[in-house]
Amino acid sequence: MEKLLNKLLKAPWLTMIVVITISIAFFMVMKENSRMETDLDKYMPQDHPAFVYSDQAEEWFGINDGIIVAIENQKGIYNTATLDTLKQLTKKLQKMPQIEKADVTSLYTADNIIGTEDGMNVKAFYKRIPKSEEKLNELKHNVKNNEMTFGRLVSFDETVTIIIAEIKDDVFSQEFYHEILELAQSFETEDIKLHVAGRPIVEGTMALLGPADMKKMVPIVLLVITLVLFIMLRSVKSTLLTMAVVFFSVLWSFGLMAAVNIPIYAVSTMIPVMLIAIGVADGIHLYSHLQLFLRKNPDATKKEASIDMLQNMWKPVVMTSVTTAVGFVSLLTSQVYPIKYFGLFTAFGVLAAMLFSLTFIPAGIMIFGLPKVKKTGKNETNKDYDLAFNFAEKVLKRKSVSIFVTAAIIILSIVGMQKIWINSSFLDKFERDSDIVLTDKFINEHFGGTTTLNLILDSEGKKDVFKKPEVLKLVDKMQSQLENDLKVVGNSFTLTDYTRRMNKVMNADKEEFNTIPDSRDLVAQYLLLYEMSGDPENLNKVVDYDYAKLNVTFQLKSDNSKAINSAIAIIDSYKNDFKKHGITINYAGSGYKGLVFTDLILEGQIMSLVLSLIIVIILLSLMFKNFKIGLIGAVPIIITALISFGIMGFLNIPLSTTTALLSSIAIGIGIDYAVHFIEQYRINTSKIDNKLLVAQKTMAHSGRAISFNAIVVIAGFMVLLFSVFPPNRELGALVSLNMFTSFLGTLTIMLVLINRSNIFFKKKN
Repeated sequence: MEKLLNKLLKAPWLTMIVVITISIAFFMVMKENSRMETDLDKYMPQDHPAFVYSDQAEEWFGINDGIIVAIENQKGIYNTATLDTLKQLTKKLQKMPQIEKADVTSLYTADNIIGTEDGMNVKAFYKRIPKSEEKLNELKHNVKNNEMTFGRLVSFDETVTIIIAEIKDDVFSQEFYHEILELAQSFETEDIKLHVAGRPIVEGTMALLGPADMKKMVPIVLLVITLVLFIMLRSVKSTLLTMAVVFFSVLWSFGLMAAVNIPIYAVSTMIPVMLIAIGVADGIHLYSHLQLFLRKNPDATKKEASIDMLQNMWKPVVMTSVTTAVGFVSLLTSQVYPIKYFGLFTAFGVLAAMLFSLTFIPAGIMIFGLPKVKKTGKNETNKDYDLAFNFAEKVLKRKSVSIFVTAAIIILSIVGMQKIWINSSFLDKFERDSDIVLTDKFINEHFGGTTTLNLILDSEGKKDVFKKPEVLKLVDKMQSQLENDLKVVGNSFTLTDYTRRMNKVMNADKEEFNTIPDSRDLVAQYLLLYEMSGDPENLNKVVDYDYAKLNVTFQLKSDNSKAINSAIAIIDSYKNDFKKHGITINYAGSGYKGLVFTDLILEGQIMSLVLSLIIVIILLSLMFKNFKIGLIGAVPIIITALISFGIMGFLNIPLSTTTALLSSIAIGIGIDYAVHFIEQYRINTSKIDNKLLVAQKTMAHSGRAISFNAIVVIAGFMVLLFSVFPPNRELGALVSLNMFTSFLGTLTIMLVLINRSNIFFKKKN
């Protein structure tokens, strides 16, 4: 071993040159290939049955997410200026290459189904801008009397009208996003205000804020950790070399991500914060040991000190890095791409930091010299250890306190865990007073909602099923129940709305005929009249050519999982009723995909938590050649995970793509403390027979380094409290709490268990 270390320390400049050269290469690749991905569809496994069916349904009915442009005039929309703005903006959107002309819907393009002496007519609400009071009042009357338009394209208070421009996922880009916003702003006047919302806009805003947030977070994290590290290590050289390690590990992770063409997701922006906070751990333990060695051997050369440091610390550094990486690699069990790649590249960064710590730091010591260590006398040195010795003694003397408190915390945490819920809402990632959230709220207050849930009713190829009055009445009943029972459901739209409207206008606009006709022939006749009088392609959005499949679109005022689940619960209660007619219920669209997304998050969270715990226990058992040690070492992180989820339940913090990372982070980082402590405890038992003294010596050595490590990591993650994304702030607070509980659990309950077990003393005997 010593020969290998001598070779490593013989050419320190070569080590530095190799690391820096590869880092520069990674930087060039990162600069060239890095890209941000916010399209929700790209977050999900494309071969999942729910997504396969949804994509198919989207093709059948042309289901796409829409950009919603709301035109507001507090004086009312029925004036020449507002209606002209609506017309001109509609035309501008129709001419954009990213948007199909037929996919732009507004009062200017909408059809007005009316009854005539000869039967039925379908015409536009207006083509030329009405200027006279009479024409404006006529338009107002026509809109108000049309249930398919009033409340859907024009608000009930008649101060807002909307344009919906549906786009395909593959056409959205940052340039298009800016173009839409600039176009809307160009039409604003003193009286006319424009609001832009919709899922593509939410995704576009995330794509802008994600990198901006990372640019803000990383320098703050670097500054905070550098400052705290300097206070802990009291050496500029030690601080800079440790920070260089984490800097290179971040560079290598993002460089590799770019090299293999993996995009940066919103959650990926936390990788630098994660690696900076984690990467310093190895350096802290190395320098902590080095300082203790130099206090005892003040005349040691830098080579002697480096060899002693590596000989004593390489094993725990490797062990902790491997177990930390395992915690993150376990995220590969998730089917959600952002979480999967977060785990993979964070694990790579952790191992890279380990490599740099064991090579770059010793090379730096050989080139720049040893850190200055304050010389202390024997009495003063003993005084430094008093705190650690007294703490260890009190913990072991009051074992029952640690055991009782731990049991109480576990019970309380399990109670809190029952309240955890999952949320894949994109909007909940933003501040409540942010422009994007306020705009969405404004449109939800005036219209049916910005989130859509598509219900696909399928008769398995039976033609003309959805011309049957009994089937249409069942659909209509379901629509009414959702709209009346759930405040979150603004409105719904499908073939029943066309049928009811046609029945009403064909019966002198009498309200009692605003129903589904009882005659199948009459329904078929109405549909034929519409196809002859209007644009038959409009029906393609709600029913297929054979009337064998039906698309019912529900508009929701929230995109969180609770809202979507509440709607699905009522829809599913109609399954048996539809089954009697040979009809099956399926779902499609971005709203439903978001719901499946949450299920995948939970499934992946449970799998990664269980898998990482099993692997960590096995690794610890193999490392220390004892299964009991594996179980004892896992106790602090199990308690930490329980506390985290318990607090999330009590504080109503949902599981999301961000907070789903919590357990793996807790295990990945928290296990470091256990490994270092157990390894030092094992070493001390080989030299000392007294159990109390072994605990005290271990507390003075590893306990000191663990304390430093915990303080630095907590400080690093607390920086996330300044993030623009609320879930990131929640994660920062929870991880900081995790680190504190892991640290405290290691130095209390784990110390009690390992002391009571007598494992290492039995081996010695």
